[in-house]
Amino acid sequence: MMKDRIQLDKQGRLRHLLTIEGLRREMLVELLDTAESFAEVTERSVKKVPLLRGKTIVNLFFENSTRTRTTFELAAKRLSADVININATTSATSKGETLLDTLHTLEAMHCDMFVVRHPDSGAAHFIARHAASHVSVINAGDGRHAHPTQALLDMFTIRRHKHDFHPLIVAIVGDVLHSRVARSQIHALSTLGVQEIRVIAPRTLVPPEPASLGVHVYHDLERGLRNVDVVIMLRLQYERMQGALLPSEHEYYRLFGLTEERLACARDDVLVMHPGPINRGVEIASSVADGPHSLILQQVTHGTAVRMAVMSHAMRTGESS
Repeated sequence: MMKDRIQLDKQGRLRHLLTIEGLRREMLVELLDTAESFAEVTERSVKKVPLLRGKTIVNLFFENSTRTRTTFELAAKRLSADVININATTSATSKGETLLDTLHTLEAMHCDMFVVRHPDSGAAHFIARHAASHVSVINAGDGRHAHPTQALLDMFTIRRHKHDFHPLIVAIVGDVLHSRVARSQIHALSTLGVQEIRVIAPRTLVPPEPASLGVHVYHDLERGLRNVDVVIMLRLQYERMQGALLPSEHEYYRLFGLTEERLACARDDVLVMHPGPINRGVEIASSVADGPHSLILQQVTHGTAVRMAVMSHAMRTGESS
């Protein structure tokens, strides 16, 4: 599979992380196991290990995202790497410099890894195909396509609480049509072997391909939540919507907002997650977001350990290939 060949080296080790699609279960489990060891590092008084000392990592963000960029920066610094943050919306790219010009300029500065966030689907793959052989590329979100590290940190969070993926029924609720997170989550959950993946959304916010991905589609929230073990809420992606796909926020919350009453349809020990940022009173009630079933803040915490795991695997591959 092409996605495998560009992401892995000749020995089958991680070189770039561009998408979850095509990665084997063994690779995902290895990354989650490595993240588990780094989670212990983040709890120490001195939260650093020397694995990437002397390496330079560039956060190359063509979209604003304080949470994701900060977590990548923190992960790199905890691995003892040097970090450069580039807000590409104000860099030379806005003055006519092409993406390849920017890439080659940074390579000339002897940078070792690019963490790329871009509004266009496929941008991270494009950079990976044109990057120098010693450079690793991590996709921090590209268009509607993929957000692999978010999916991995969500899987890490689920595994810490549920331990075994196989018996789980997981529901992904909301704006699946525009969500790169949802696509990556579906691939990860499928690869890890959950019993069932459900997509719950208005008809206007469901992409045409869910059935081909092996998910079950529901347009009624309460029906879709029955016997569910994990509920992953999605943010409404207003910035990617074209046309009137929703009558109003009030109507959306009335039909698809996660309230305590609706959550009662799921299992008693259900987990509630949201990749953030949350639109309270639109996607989810504050009493649920802050309630006993919520793992939303834990997702943020786990993001650092997971991104440390991804960086350390990709950079070790770069050294040995």
